[in-house]
This record gives sequence, structure tokens and C-alpha cells, in this order.
Amino acid sequence: MKRSEINAILASSKALMDEHNFRLPPFAFWGPDDWKDRGHECDEIRRNMLGWDITDFGLGQFERSGLVLFTIRNGNYHNPDDPKPYAEKIMVLREGQLCPLHFHWKKIEDIINRGGGNLLIQLFASDENEQVDERSEVEVSTDGVVQRVPAGGEVTLAPGESVTLVQGLYHKFWVEPGGGATLIGEVSAVNDDNADNRFAEEMGRFPQIEEDEPVLHYLCNEYPPAD
Repeated sequence: MKRSEINAILASSKALMDEHNFRLPPFAFWGPDDWKDRGHECDEIRRNMLGWDITDFGLGQFERSGLVLFTIRNGNYHNPDDPKPYAEKIMVLREGQLCPLHFHWKKIEDIINRGGGNLLIQLFASDENEQVDERSEVEVSTDGVVQRVPAGGEVTLAPGESVTLVQGLYHKFWVEPGGGATLIGEVSAVNDDNADNRFAEEMGRFPQIEEDEPVLHYLCNEYPPAD
């Protein structure tokens, strides 16, 4: 992805959050000049990969397979001094995009439609070899109500609704046609994007970036180290 594309995506994502009155913490708006003066007091942001995250899943087709995420808070499995056992994200998914089929080994999460169009989530169990189970029915909780869906069945979340996704449950999601850009919340156990994503098909997580203009905001894997 080009840096100019990433900067435009960040600007439009902030505008969408403003439209839905979702407010981000101050570090969401820091630029490279702000980071020059940030020392070890900001190590939690660096270490736990808080902040902006734009992914095309290594496919080079952001408009089709892409997602904007902002990690608001997060713990760290690898740091015994980190007390947080939880994480929270806000995400932007545009109509025509999808988040590819994947599950998590450790993380359990609630996915919440925070505003926009209806969110469609396709579900599969995983088998003993961690492959997609295309036959078994899936049991899932939506806002405290248990329902069963067939393998590959879909759950629809209108704004305000949520679903709980347990470990090993394959899921893929997209916006229902006509819904436009949608805000998605995530409340979960600790998030570790370096080691806790099992995609049904091999793909990347963080984009390769072509630097064609200055950075607007660093992504969560780009922060400069503290002096």
C-alpha cells in the first residue's frame, strides 16, 4: 500500500468516528513530530501495539480484503508486569470489504456493531486439525441469547447488536450491501496479532508500505523506540 493511501484512509476513518460520536484517545492524533518527544512513559502504547492498524492481509486489495483498526487498550501475554487481561478495539469496515476467515487460539471476543450498516458474520467450527469444519453446526451467543447456525451460516448484527466468538471458531465478516461504512467494536481478552491469528488460507497481517508522502500517524507496528 502507498503511504498516501494509508493517510487518506486514516483521515476518512477519523471522520466516520466523529460522525458516530465515537471519541478516540489523544494519542490517536499524534504525528511523527509528537513522537519525537515521547519517551518511556509511552512504552505501553509501543509494547502493546495500541493505536492505528491498517491491513490488506498481504493481498494488495484493500478495497476488497481490508480493515481499519484502532486498538484503544490492550494487555500483553509476554509481559508478566502488565495487569490487563483485556483489550478493546474500534474498527472501520467499508461496504465491499471483508475480513477473511480466521480464528484465534487464545482470544475470546465480542464483536459489536457500533453504527452504520448491518454486519454479516459467517461462522464455521474448526476440526481437530484446525481446518474448517464444513459439516458441524455452530452454537453462538448473540447479546446473551444462544442460537445454533449451520456450518457456514451467517449471523446478522444490526447497530447495537453483538456476538461472542470463542477460541477456535472460524469467522469472516462484511457489511450487508447498501449499508455503507460501518463501525465495529471489539471487546476481548488480550490481543496478540503477531501470534494469535489462524487464517483459513495463508496470508499476511501488516501491509508493505511504499513511502510516497510524509506519515500522518504511525501505525501500531511503526513507533520509534524511546531514547
